[in-house]
Amino acid sequence: MTEWRNGIWPNAMALLVVLTSSLLVACMGSSSTTLDDQGASVSSFDWGLPDGIPLPVEPDGNPMTEAKFQLGRYLFYDTRLSANGDIACASCHHQEKAFTDGRQFPTGTWGDTHPRNAMSLGNTAWFATFNWARPDVTTLEEQIRGPLFNSSPIPEHGLTSSNLDGVLASIRTDSTYQALLVAAFPEAATDTEWDFDDHLIPALASFVRGLTSFDSDFDHYLQGDSSALSAAAKRGLALFASERLECTHCHLDNFTLTDNHMNRSWTYPTSNFHNTGAVYRFDEPNRGVYEVTGNSSHLGQFRTMSLRNIALTAPYSHDGSHATLEDILDTYSQGGKQGDYQVDGDLSPGFTLTSDEKADVLAFLCSLTDLTFISNPRYGNPWPDADGNPIGVASNAEADPAVNPQCQLSNP
Repeated sequence: MTEWRNGIWPNAMALLVVLTSSLLVACMGSSSTTLDDQGASVSSFDWGLPDGIPLPVEPDGNPMTEAKFQLGRYLFYDTRLSANGDIACASCHHQEKAFTDGRQFPTGTWGDTHPRNAMSLGNTAWFATFNWARPDVTTLEEQIRGPLFNSSPIPEHGLTSSNLDGVLASIRTDSTYQALLVAAFPEAATDTEWDFDDHLIPALASFVRGLTSFDSDFDHYLQGDSSALSAAAKRGLALFASERLECTHCHLDNFTLTDNHMNRSWTYPTSNFHNTGAVYRFDEPNRGVYEVTGNSSHLGQFRTMSLRNIALTAPYSHDGSHATLEDILDTYSQGGKQGDYQVDGDLSPGFTLTSDEKADVLAFLCSLTDLTFISNPRYGNPWPDADGNPIGVASNAEADPAVNPQCQLSNP
């Protein structure tokens, strides 16, 4: 069995030992010791997490409730939350694509093209930051305000003081929303008090925070099913976690697969941004954290994306310039693209892979696809279509790694 560096990547046998020990302790008589864990194991929301996944942080000002989650789901799919009534959050975050949109760049309500690729939304409750290059955006509530109200880099939803009253009126007078808002925020005295800051944004954040993805083959393997991964995926996992490829320097822990994460058991969240040499040049407005700080050492530093469901979220990188996972592997095997910048430390050391080894790494990355996540009606569009029929969840043929081009070598 492989022993993962720094204990970050426990093997299935070690995990089984931990789980078995926990069960034995739970069954040994009635005596117990009570530990005040400051709410680390308490939530009124049913997160539905498998064993071994710690609860995420819930903001004090916006604790999770099922009523807010459901209100947020309706809002997430509603195009009325845009200047022209044509853009919803779901316009750039499609469930069947792990809540990405399959395009290099999304467009806003006025037809402007955004300079950055749409992010996947799975397991955001465990993220410490939420923007490609904004270390100061540390809550989903802050992040969600951006697409709704920002005009830079583009107006996405295009909400402004000139159209906000009309948008709110359409929500406040909708009977579906009236019932949902009363359930989620019973303390509001009248419907005229329902607004974005206190109600709509907290509900949207609750829905996005509740999008969990822990049912991939990789998860089943970690939970003790040694047959959940193919032999190729197991070899790919060993390569992924090796010092040779250095992947786990950024894709650090085994439940978020990023180094931008937090949970209730950690005193300090981990929030890292890196220049890994993904592109040759970093031109405005895609210069990374430098855009915020003006510090030249931050040029080209972007947030580490989670690798969960990565086979469904092409194209890749902050600017969507990598069409395939194989392209990403080739770029990092060269030590990053050698442009006019300094790659961060040993994050892109360069390496050599045989065709068989590259296929093994792709097999591991494709084992991170969670079929439940992309088909769960709980996360789907709750609105009926024009004929009053349920819209349902779209299918995605590329959920099958046997036909997904991301899971195949271009020249085997």
